[in-house]
This record gives sequence, structure tokens and C-alpha cells, in this order.
Amino acid sequence: MAFELSEDQLKTAENELKKYLPMSQQVYGFLVLRSRVRSDPVRVLVDRWPQFRVIMCKPHGEQKSDLFKDTLLFATDAAVLEEILSKSSVFDWSKYFCVGTSVSHTEIFKAVASAKGVPCKRVAKCYLMTLEDVSRLPPVDSSGISVSSLDESHIGLVSQTWKFGKDDVAVGLIRNMIANFPSCCVLDAEGKPVSWILTYASGAIGMLYTLPEHRGKGYAKILVSSLAKRNHALGYPVYSFIEEENAVSYRLFVNLGFTEDPSYREAWFRVNEFQIFQ
Repeated sequence: MAFELSEDQLKTAENELKKYLPMSQQVYGFLVLRSRVRSDPVRVLVDRWPQFRVIMCKPHGEQKSDLFKDTLLFATDAAVLEEILSKSSVFDWSKYFCVGTSVSHTEIFKAVASAKGVPCKRVAKCYLMTLEDVSRLPPVDSSGISVSSLDESHIGLVSQTWKFGKDDVAVGLIRNMIANFPSCCVLDAEGKPVSWILTYASGAIGMLYTLPEHRGKGYAKILVSSLAKRNHALGYPVYSFIEEENAVSYRLFVNLGFTEDPSYREAWFRVNEFQIFQ
């Protein structure tokens, strides 16, 4: 019911996904970055080829620290998606996994999880914010501020402060992001990060955080602007997911020129979440 795409087929899939933007943004962004960067291994699976109706980017991961490497999923046919979730071996419903996809698939995930007798929880519902024209970013004054990139010595700091990083379960995800994709941070006088933002394997920018004692200094605006320009220069799509309840970040991104598609929301679903915090 699902098979893995070859390297030659991935470019065709990337071009096909363009037709469905912005709904396909996360899977499309992943394929764009994958063609440029070889990061942690991921299988790209479809229900059929070449007219696929479901496409999934499913990471390998055997250790606890790999669990936050979510499966990204885009589907144009709800019935086919439900059949794959119910009957294929793509997902092991006896174990923990997390999927990022359209919020419109909420009822399908709930129904399949209920039929299999396992817990399924929607842990985030987000605006998709895109920056169409990087040249129209408002000017940002970063004079006197040391802006750099994160390195692997900062993995623990980022993990500890990320709202989903409890018990170091996100270490593998964050290590992959810092090692392979652009990041920006503001350094204090001692060279330690006090504010930062990263790029996910899908190209989305996120994990924006400023230490409480350094807030109100405009660091977030500087970092979003800097990373947007850097990713655009690399040919990456420039976008972010903002949780609906995060009004502060939403205003920040809107003020920088990002726009949302009011008809679309992205969601993340966790199955057997209790297993990762045992």
C-alpha cells in the first residue's frame, strides 16, 4: 500500500507538490532541503506512483532521542489516507510516533486510533506563516549586537528551554537541526547564546526563544529577519508554524511581512505519547 521513492522520483514529487502549496508546504519544504543537504536518513513513501494521493516523510529512529523526528504527511484523498493509517505497515501503532499534517485530518487520526485502542492526542494547531518577498522585510538595526550561529555545544540549552523538550527526548532532533541546517543566535559578552532560532528539516523556522532576562531588546525580530534572509539565499522556502495561542509570535511575524492562509492549519498528532516519558 505504500512504497519508497527513489532519488530520481523525489524531484518529480517535489514539482508535483508545488501544485498544492501552501497545503503541501511542509512536505514540499522537506524535499527541497533534502535535495541540497544530506541530514538524518528519512524514507519518502507514497501510496502509488506517479499520481500519488498520500506522501509521507518518515524518519529512521531507534533511540529515545530520535523520537521527536516527526513523520510529515500530505494527503489529497482522505479515504486513501485512512486506509494507509489503518492497514499498512508504515506506522506501528503499538509504539510512539508523531505526525505533522493538515488539521483537517483530525477525525481520521482519532477514528483509527480509537479502532486500534491506543491514545492519540493533538498537541499543536498552528498558523502557516509564509514570507513571499524577502526583499520587503523591514529594516532591522543590529548594530552592537553579536549575531552568530548555534553549534553542537548548545544542544542542551535549546532542548531544556523548548516547550516540547522534556527529559532530553528532543536531543536527536535538535542535534540534526543545528548540524545540518541554518540557525541564528544572539551572543552575550561571554559568547553564550541568549536568544536563538533554528531551521527544521522541512525548512520551517522555529524554536524561537529568548532567555527571560534578555527579552524586550528586539532580539527576536533581528533573528527572524536574519534567518529568513539566510534561508532565502540558500533557495529554501521561508515560512514558519505559529501556534494559535501564541499571539506574541504571531504579531512579530506579521509585522515582519509574513502572511497566513486563513483556510489552512497544520497540526501535530502524537500516538502513545506516554511511552516517551516513562
